[in-house]
Amino acid sequence: MSDLPPCPNCHSSLSYEDGSLLVCPECAHEWSPVAAAVEAQSSGIRDANGKLLQDGDTVTVIKDLKIKGSSQVVKVGTKVKNIRLVGGDHDIDCRIDGIGAMKLKSEFVKKV
Repeated sequence: MSDLPPCPNCHSSLSYEDGSLLVCPECAHEWSPVAAAVEAQSSGIRDANGKLLQDGDTVTVIKDLKIKGSSQVVKVGTKVKNIRLVGGDHDIDCRIDGIGAMKLKSEFVKKV
């Protein structure tokens, strides 16, 4: 089995080397393995301002957020301490004082 990365365009595992480039036979996409490594390193969960978030960070909510199934609202400026990053659509697990455990989207917070 090949240890080459899958195609970033169509995610095919059939990629092969052609000189200094990697090529996908299914979609004909060509990419540099060096650029792919840099992109994988730079990807991560980022806040609304583009700062990279990490587990344990403190963030501030930048928009009033309605809580589904409740009449409560998380107000602008609410500080959330000790976040935990998870995969998925709502990529931050946290506990908000007065509300409890919640999942937030990183696009609605900024790092403090």
